Amino acid sequence: MDPVAYDEFGLFAENAAEWDLTLATPPEVERCSTSLDDGRQISSLRWGSAPSDLVLLHGGAQNAHTWDTTSLALNRDLLAIDLPGHGHSDGPRAGLDPTAMATDVAAAVEALAAPPVVLVGMSLGGLTSLCLAADRPDLVRHLVLVDITPGVNKEKASHITEFINGPAGFESFDDLLERTVAFNPTRSVASLRRGILHNAVQLEDGTWVWRWARHRDVTTEPIEAPEVRDLWDVVGSVPMPITLVRGMAVGSVVDQADVDELRARRPDAAVIEVLDAGHSIQGDQPLLLAAELTRICAQ
Repeated sequence: MDPVAYDEFGLFAENAAEWDLTLATPPEVERCSTSLDDGRQISSLRWGSAPSDLVLLHGGAQNAHTWDTTSLALNRDLLAIDLPGHGHSDGPRAGLDPTAMATDVAAAVEALAAPPVVLVGMSLGGLTSLCLAADRPDLVRHLVLVDITPGVNKEKASHITEFINGPAGFESFDDLLERTVAFNPTRSVASLRRGILHNAVQLEDGTWVWRWARHRDVTTEPIEAPEVRDLWDVVGSVPMPITLVRGMAVGSVVDQADVDELRARRPDAAVIEVLDAGHSIQGDQPLLLAAELTRICAQ
């Protein structure tokens, strides 16, 4: 298939085939838009026909399609949101500030989900989830952090920001794919190709840029791990259960010190260790993650 051709909802069969999932019928997925108080729009993928009590937030420089294989395996209604400045959403309210992003996400949750929800946040989405849980605890009944804690800093995330802060644009799709493969040696080329099709756009001059890069000057605004309010205090104060799903392979940004601090702040927190998964557990072990989320949603 011509790599420039893109059918947003035409790649699910590839996801299913790679992980030996059987699709009796094509999944029911639609793109929804929520208007924000300042006129911006936040975009989401709604899986199924009804408002759901499961909401997924992706990491920085990703988009809602990062959850596609996990969503197929879950086989239930859910809402996957494009964070502000990512995917099909408009630019952010205040850069990568998770508190500001939480305000926007709350509007989408109220409009399209069925709160209180199981809120699943990976990386930047996890920090945003913590802020949302603190500011709108009425919307969240269980908080799931995917390979992120407030202890993650610039040093721990350096291998991720090194990839993100690459060239501002790419001459061809193949150039973009080559760089992505080099930074993700454990992932299949097919899965990375799908991810790029969802996460990049071709400009009129034929070059390619990441969707998230359209909202900032990548030459002067490098992405770094965001500096946020003391979210460890939030961990200790929010009323809902917390589960940390931690990658145990190279690439994870969570270390044992993070786990120890989490348990000190929240002795009741559950910690799930996923072997053969790095930072992107939904990419490395999507079926295992789906099984854990199914169990949590049933609680």
